[in-house]
Amino acid sequence: MSDRFVVDPPQLDLLLKQLRLPTMRALWRGFTERADREGWSAARLLAALASQEVTDRERRRFERHRAEAKLPPGKTLDNFDFTLVPAVSKARVGVLASGDTWLDEGANVLLFGPPGTGKSHLAAGLGLSLVENGFRVLYQRTANLVQKLQAARRDLALEGAIRKLYKYHLLVLDDFSYVTSENAETSVLFELIGARYENRSLLVIANEPFSAWGRIFGGDAMTLAAVDRLVHRSHIFELNVESYRRRAAIAARRAEAGEPADGTQAGGPESG
Repeated sequence: MSDRFVVDPPQLDLLLKQLRLPTMRALWRGFTERADREGWSAARLLAALASQEVTDRERRRFERHRAEAKLPPGKTLDNFDFTLVPAVSKARVGVLASGDTWLDEGANVLLFGPPGTGKSHLAAGLGLSLVENGFRVLYQRTANLVQKLQAARRDLALEGAIRKLYKYHLLVLDDFSYVTSENAETSVLFELIGARYENRSLLVIANEPFSAWGRIFGGDAMTLAAVDRLVHRSHIFELNVESYRRRAAIAARRAEAGEPADGTQAGGPESG
């Protein structure tokens, strides 16, 4: 009597489905045929299938987390031109992109500068790099998030709504300066900042300096308290330069025309 184990393919498919191993379920036939041809050991076959499952699981995780991050498309650190924003250190941003200790400490990143200076691009690129490194990120327009939190407060569910945001290592708040106490009850924003203080990180994108934030929070006391929590253990970047978008467009047009990036004519000085 043979003691050879007889494989029932439909049953094996069912077992792998129940174990939630979709990649192994899809690949086991091809791998076992190759193993038979090449004389693989059982351990090598199992290791090869398990490795494929882990790789594919990581790919699915990244795709899922990238989709849920709601990052502006097409904006990465690779296509961010740091030469147009000399005040921003590429090396410093690279350290932040690894996510190492600052996210564990609940530190914040604050980006200041006029419209068009590349703040949103930089924030989106940093967020994408963090997702690639296994962290969870959520990118939100501040006014939209405030409206959601206001609705949660009306439903007596604000604490739960804020708690749900804890799963994100970094919460990006774009257009922060556009929220004002005149058209939004921004105390929910203050509660969000307080809840994440030293626990989870925030990245704030603002067109205006701290001195103008009184109109966001509607009073000096709340403004000072919010700024104090945001600044503690923060990384601050000031992009007070000419419009990044305008300079990038000019540089692209000059490259297409074969002109030097500094605007000088080939073979002679820049014309007046």
